Amino acid sequence: MDSGESRVRGIAARAGGWSARHRWAAVGIWVLFVVLAMGLGSAAGRVDVDDSDQLKGETHTAAQIIKDAGIEEPASETVLLQAKDGRLRATDAEFRSAVDAVVKAVDGTGRVTDVTSPYTTHTISKDGHSALVQFDMRGDADTAGDRVEPVLKAVEGVQKEHAGTLRIEEIGGASMTKTFSDAFGDDFQKAEYSAVPVALGILLIAFGALVAALLPVALAITAIMATMGLMGLVSHLQPMSDTANSVMLLVGMAVGVDYCLFYLRREREERAAGRDARTALRIAAATSGRAIVVSGVTVCVAMAGMLFTGLATFEAMGLASLMVVAVAMVGSVTVLPAVLSLLGERVEKGRLPFLSRRRRKGNGESRFWSAVLKGVLARPAVSVVVALGALLAVAAPALGMKTQQLTLDQEFGDSLPLVQTYNRLNDAFPGGSEPAQVVVKAKDIDAPEVKAALADFRDLAISSGASRGPVDIKVHEKQNVAFVSVPLVGGSDQDKAGASLEKLRDDVRPATLGKVADVQAPITGQVAGSHDFNDQLVGSVVPVFAFVVVFAFALMLLSFRSLTIAITSIVLNLLSVGAAYGILVAVFQHGWGASLVGAEGVGAIITWLPLFLFVILFGLSMDYHVFVVSRIREARLRGRSTKDAITHGVVTTAGVVTSAAVIMVAVFAIFGTLSMQSMKQMGVGLAAAVLIDATVIRGVLLPAVMALLGERNWYLPKWLHRLPDLTHDEAPEAIAAEPARGEGEPLRV
Repeated sequence: MDSGESRVRGIAARAGGWSARHRWAAVGIWVLFVVLAMGLGSAAGRVDVDDSDQLKGETHTAAQIIKDAGIEEPASETVLLQAKDGRLRATDAEFRSAVDAVVKAVDGTGRVTDVTSPYTTHTISKDGHSALVQFDMRGDADTAGDRVEPVLKAVEGVQKEHAGTLRIEEIGGASMTKTFSDAFGDDFQKAEYSAVPVALGILLIAFGALVAALLPVALAITAIMATMGLMGLVSHLQPMSDTANSVMLLVGMAVGVDYCLFYLRREREERAAGRDARTALRIAAATSGRAIVVSGVTVCVAMAGMLFTGLATFEAMGLASLMVVAVAMVGSVTVLPAVLSLLGERVEKGRLPFLSRRRRKGNGESRFWSAVLKGVLARPAVSVVVALGALLAVAAPALGMKTQQLTLDQEFGDSLPLVQTYNRLNDAFPGGSEPAQVVVKAKDIDAPEVKAALADFRDLAISSGASRGPVDIKVHEKQNVAFVSVPLVGGSDQDKAGASLEKLRDDVRPATLGKVADVQAPITGQVAGSHDFNDQLVGSVVPVFAFVVVFAFALMLLSFRSLTIAITSIVLNLLSVGAAYGILVAVFQHGWGASLVGAEGVGAIITWLPLFLFVILFGLSMDYHVFVVSRIREARLRGRSTKDAITHGVVTTAGVVTSAAVIMVAVFAIFGTLSMQSMKQMGVGLAAAVLIDATVIRGVLLPAVMALLGERNWYLPKWLHRLPDLTHDEAPEAIAAEPARGEGEPLRV
C-alpha cells in the first residue's frame, strides 16, 4: 500500500478503492449477491406472521388455545334484514317470508354451513325492525373471500324480491375481504409501481442526463430485490408480513436513491471543479462514501428500535427496513464506485438539451439557498426564534393526539355500501359486527361446574350492562373448548366498547368462570385485540425511544467527535418528528384541511403510526443531517471559518438534499392518495416530515444554530477524547495531490 493510499483510512474509501481497482469483479459480486439472495429466498419460501403471534396478552393466549386445539375457525357471515320504513316488524308474515328466503338461498349455494334463523337464535333487534341470519363459510377462512361471490349473489336475489320494504345486506369476514379487494386491491400495486417512474422523472430533472438518473434507481431496485430474497431466508427466524414488504419498498427506494444521489453528485461536483474522473471518484469515496456509511449505520440503528416493541408486525417491519438500508449502503460504497469507474464520462450520456443549459453557482452551489442562507446567517438569533416558533406551533396539536384502531367507517369512509351496512348493523345490534369472544379451555368442558359457570357468564354479561345480548355459546366437546360470543355495548364507539370489554374482563369473568379451577378464559376479538395492542405499544414506547435516541447520539458523537453536534442532531430530529405529529393530528384528528387529502371525519390517528413514524423519520432525517454536517465539518477542517464552512456546506449540499427530499416526498405522497386512511396517514405524515426536515430544519434552523454556537460546534470534553476516532477525515486536496500513475497501473482510491 503506497503512502497516498495509507492516508485514506475510512472503510468507505477503502471499499471504493477496491471496487474501482477491481471494477468487473465488484459488479459481478453484486449481481451474484442479488441473484443468489433472490434464488435462495425463493427456494426457502417465506414464513408470514401467524395470528397467534401477532400480539401478547390475552389475545395471544386465546389464539394459542385455538391453535393448540386444532380448531379451524370458519369465516362467519351475517345477513341483516331491516325494515326500510320502520313499520314492518320481524314478527310480520312478509318479514318471516324474507328470512326463510334468505336461509334457503344461502344454504342452496352449497358454500355455507350452520345457517341459523333469527327466530331460533333470538337475533332480533330491540325495536323489532331488524333481524340477523348467520352462517359460516365452508373451507379455509383465509380464502373464504374467493368463494363468497355465489352467496352474495343469492342474497342480492332475495333483496330484489323485497326491494320495496326491506334492506337485505350481507356482511362478514369473507364479504369484506372480497369487497375491499375489488375496491382497493390495486391501490398498493399502483402505488408501488408509481414510485419508480416518479423517482426517475425527478432524477432526470436533477441530473439532466438519462444514464446518471438511471443509476440511483437501478441501485435502489437491486437493493430491494436482494432484500426480498433475504426476507424469505430470515422469515424462518423472524416471520415477515405484507406490511413489512410495503415498508421495505418505501424505505429501500428512499435510501437507495439518496445514497447513490449523494455519491454521484459529489463525483460530478469534483469533475465540474476541474478534477479528472479518477480523482473525482477518489474524493467522492472518501467524503460522500463516509457520510453514507455513517448515515446508513444510524438509520439501521433507528430501524432496529422496532425490534423492541415485542409486536410481531413491528419486528418484521423493523428487520426488513434494517436489511434494505444495510444492502443499499453496501451497494453504494462498493458497486457504485465500480460502475462510475467503468462509465467514466459516459455517465453524462443521454443529456436532455433543455435541462443541460441549467447552471448553478460555482462548485455546485445553489443560488436559491445561497440567498436564503445569507439572510439566516446575517440574523441567526432571529432565524432560530422564527423557525423554532413555527415548528413548535406546527407540533402543538400533537399534545392532544388521540390514537386508536380505526373502525371500518373511519378507515374507508361511508362511500362503500358495505360500510353503510356495518353502521346499520351496529345501530340495530350494538357490538354485533365486532363481538368479544371468550375462549374457554377446561379439562372437561361438559363438567357441571363449567356448564354452570358458562351460563352464569352469559347472564351476568347482560345484567352487568357489558352486553345487550344475545350471548352465543358454541362448544367443541372433543377439544374441551367453548367459544362465547359477546356483543359489546358501544358498538363501533371504541371508547364505550373498551369500557364494556374491561367490565367483562375485570368483573364478569372473575365472578363466574374465574371461580372454576383449571379453566382458562382469555377474551379476544377486534376490540380486545385493539386494547391489547395499545397496551403493548404504550409499554414499548420508552424502550424504543431510549434505544434509538441513545444509540443515534453515540454514533453521531463517535462519527463527528463533537458533543455539540451529537446533541443538536438529536434535538433537530425530534423537532422534525414533532412537527409531523402535529400535522397528522391537525389534518386527520381535527380535520383542518382534511378535504384536501380525502380524510374527512376520521377523528383519530391509527395506533401504530406514531411509533412507526418516529423510528422511520428519525432514521431518514439522519440522511440529510449527516450529509450536510459532514460537508460543513470538511470545510472547517480545510481552514474555513465556522461561518464560511456553514455557508459552503449548506449551499453545496442544498441541491442534492432538495432532489432527495423531492423524491421522498413524491414517493410518500403516492401512499397519501390511497383509499385506506391508515395508509393515507402514513403517506401524509412521512411526506410532510421530510419536506419540513429538508427545508426548515436543514436550510434554516441547522445553519442558524451552528452560527450561534460558533467554535463550540466542535466541542468535545477532554474526558471524551479517549473515545474511538471514527471520523476518518481526508481533505480533497490531499487526495488530489496523490502522485499520478501510469496508464497500465490500476486506479487506487
